[in-house]
Amino acid sequence: MHIKAGLISAILAASCLAPPVWADELVASAASPNNILNVDVRIETGGKLAYAIKRRGEDVITWSRLGFILTNAPKFDGGFSLEKKTLASHDDTWEQPWGERQFVRNHYQELRLDLVQKDFRNRRIAVVFRVYDDGVGFRYEFPKQEQLKDVKISDELTEFVVAKPGTAWWQVAGEVAALEHPVLKTPVREVGTANTPMTVKTEDGTHIAFHEAALVDYASMWMRRVEGQKFRAHLTPSATGPAVERRAPFSTPWRTMQIAGDAAGLYMSDLILNLNEPNKLGDVSWVKPSKFVGVWWEMHLNKSSWGSGAKHGATTANTRRWIDFAAANGFRGVLVEGWNIGWDSNWAGGGADFSFTKSYPDFDLPALSAYAISKGVRLIGHHETGGNVAHYEKQMDAGYKLYARHGIDSIKSGYVTDAGAALFAGPGNSTHFAFTDSQEASRHFLTAVREAARYRIAIDTHEPVKDTGLRRTYPNWLSREGARGMEYNAWGNPINSVDHEANLVFTRMLSGPMDYTPGILSLEGVDGKPIHSTQAKQLANFVLIYSPIVMAADLIENYEKYPAAFKFIKDVPTDWADTRVIHGAVGEYATIARKDRRSADWYVGSVTDGAARTLSLPLGFLAPGQRYVAEIYRDGDQADYRTARRFDLVAEQRTVDANDVLQLKLAPGGGQAIRLSPVP
Repeated sequence: MHIKAGLISAILAASCLAPPVWADELVASAASPNNILNVDVRIETGGKLAYAIKRRGEDVITWSRLGFILTNAPKFDGGFSLEKKTLASHDDTWEQPWGERQFVRNHYQELRLDLVQKDFRNRRIAVVFRVYDDGVGFRYEFPKQEQLKDVKISDELTEFVVAKPGTAWWQVAGEVAALEHPVLKTPVREVGTANTPMTVKTEDGTHIAFHEAALVDYASMWMRRVEGQKFRAHLTPSATGPAVERRAPFSTPWRTMQIAGDAAGLYMSDLILNLNEPNKLGDVSWVKPSKFVGVWWEMHLNKSSWGSGAKHGATTANTRRWIDFAAANGFRGVLVEGWNIGWDSNWAGGGADFSFTKSYPDFDLPALSAYAISKGVRLIGHHETGGNVAHYEKQMDAGYKLYARHGIDSIKSGYVTDAGAALFAGPGNSTHFAFTDSQEASRHFLTAVREAARYRIAIDTHEPVKDTGLRRTYPNWLSREGARGMEYNAWGNPINSVDHEANLVFTRMLSGPMDYTPGILSLEGVDGKPIHSTQAKQLANFVLIYSPIVMAADLIENYEKYPAAFKFIKDVPTDWADTRVIHGAVGEYATIARKDRRSADWYVGSVTDGAARTLSLPLGFLAPGQRYVAEIYRDGDQADYRTARRFDLVAEQRTVDANDVLQLKLAPGGGQAIRLSPVP
């Protein structure tokens, strides 16, 4: 009797002390404006928070957990209770000062969940979902609260569980050359740790692009495959402590999924831009989309050097030659790399000898800038840091002032270094190495852009932190590199693959503009090694690979050698009123039509991989009832990127209207470019 009574008492006592057990409970749902996408949120056993996404009733993302690991407090990973749920709709249209299209519709339903952890002194956090017809974004909001004044985040517990088997196109994260790895194509189950955007095509044809928006004062997100098709957000590590340290209140970047029925739908999505804040700079009429030429490709071909000496490229005489060429052919800018002191040392990954105010003796900055302006041309500044952020930040303001004084209104900046090897300032006079997509790096890049805006200077960042749509908020952030650019074709170790551009459109380009430096009509790198392209494809890239500031990268003599092809390069604009993706398949082919913002002309670019293709181009995007002259630049009938026939380019004209359908015959490794101008 006594034993049984004691046992019952023990069981009762244990039940009183045991934590409560939650059953899975659906707590909220939100549908996109036209009910294409649906987000469900539930609180699972143990009070863990999870979400799922359906498209047209089919699973896209199955139940995926949300939360954080902190270093200064217990983790946000359970014990959640829903305190408040808010649903709201939003629909407006805003105007881009420049971009792929002039007007952008921002139409979504927002679901806000205010959550409390009662077992942790009523500690609070909010999760906000925005559900569009073409994608979903969600972010966490840390409120001001006594329980957690400083938030030190080791990592996120954010998950993305892809519902169906599929194929992924991705780049490795956290490795040497960071954002410049080739795009890999593997089953989703074979992805390792990926940078974003990462594009997935599931077995039912659904396309998903995973990325983030509004990366401000936070570590960049990598995606680490945990098991099967489950991915977990992995924050770029810090060299000095937790990945992220912030004072509440603050919001994280948006975790984004662009979701469409085909690859074209991914590129047509404005999700990333819409999730950023509106323009904070006010009047940005001083930001000038344009094309430029200059002293760059010749260094990659070893015809001249960045450093001083007999082969120095950035001389007064050579720069005047480029200014004259730009003025004669309608280019606004001339880039000059290697003009400033510091290139004679081991600058890559070092950068300690760079001066951003002192030029080499054979380069007269004031005189050249004045000469350029007299010709209707502007010098484009260049600030290579070698990844030495600490050194650059000491001189950045003086460098901006110098350029502003001489009418230089745009700068190409560079951060050439290996992953994790950028140098940042620490306390006192100390320095330390860190990733160029760490929290302190994201702070630096945005600081550089904000400070440049004070001097009415636009920025084109190379070796950047990845693009997350901040060009909407800071329109002077014109472009970035952030992927393998044309210089890999010069080096030849190895050159870019023949499917590179068709990959870029549906991977890297989903994040924003890319400074790809197209237009190599010589089709050759160092020692004449051929690149994987026809001339027609080089022209198509000006339409396909969007950037508001574009370098026609080849040498003067090659543009003079191929005047027919050069005409299209001179004609094509860089700022668009509208963009239409006609068709495409990731890594295989892509066709894009864009309407010039300053005329009624349309331009079309189409590229293929190593396979020859014939694609239909319906011209329904043209104004009805209007006749157009189509200037067509196509691959010759025998063109092939693998042979000397890669130079075969046919330039021809025909008259068309909106009812016509053109046949785009693309050679292996080829492309086609078209200008469509209204008949007067």
